[in-house]
Amino acid sequence: MTASLGDLNVILLGTLGSLAAGMGTALGAVFILLRPQWSHRSQVEMLAFAAGVMLAASIFSLLLPAIEIVAARTESVAALVAEVTAGLGLGALAVWAGNRWIPHEHFIKGPEGQATLHLGRHWLFVMAIALHNLPEGMSVGIAFGGGPDRGIPVALGIGLQNLPEGLAVAAALVADGFERRRAFWLATLTGLLEPLGGFVGALAMALGDVLLPWGLAFAGGAMLYVIFAEVLPETHSGGRERAATLSLVIGFVSMMALDLTLG
Repeated sequence: MTASLGDLNVILLGTLGSLAAGMGTALGAVFILLRPQWSHRSQVEMLAFAAGVMLAASIFSLLLPAIEIVAARTESVAALVAEVTAGLGLGALAVWAGNRWIPHEHFIKGPEGQATLHLGRHWLFVMAIALHNLPEGMSVGIAFGGGPDRGIPVALGIGLQNLPEGLAVAAALVADGFERRRAFWLATLTGLLEPLGGFVGALAMALGDVLLPWGLAFAGGAMLYVIFAEVLPETHSGGRERAATLSLVIGFVSMMALDLTLG
């Protein structure tokens, strides 16, 4: 009975933690109601900051803990490298497959995925952000599988990066011709997908402790793929590379400090 209650706690905490992180998207998007126009440079800097936070979270809160857990179980460096690499690779492959087959559209990169569904352009934008937010929510749920000490920093970090991301998404929608309230609700909708990922991640962790390092590495790999294949190409356009890089470093340092403080 105790074990089952513990499993329920993991699932509940992972789901609620990812919900709180996802609400950061709505909190950031609300600023579009206060100020309708945001420059392209501002949008680039906000997305790059979010990428920096994600990068630090994937390293300090996901991959390094996965390495520590596996290292405590085996003295074989080869086994350690193989297990963490396999988990990371599977996470990156899962996001790649989603991008390859699920129809979506980026503001700068344009349409991707298989055009098997005839969706409106704004729903394709929502699908693109959803492909980011599902693995983010999953990372929170998986982190809570290692206890609140691991889960809370990840939830705070993802919530932090969702603030500028939510505003950037809403601002891009407004710039594309959307009414401000509609842009706000669409941005909020993308954030509300994170609890789904959180529930799945926490449920997987509740099945057994042996899956924890695999889950952490999987989430880390998924987030790394999102950063380098999806977010950064959106920021390195129009001669904004320096501003984007500076914002990324600031986001990375902010998340690193948060993780070290809470860890």
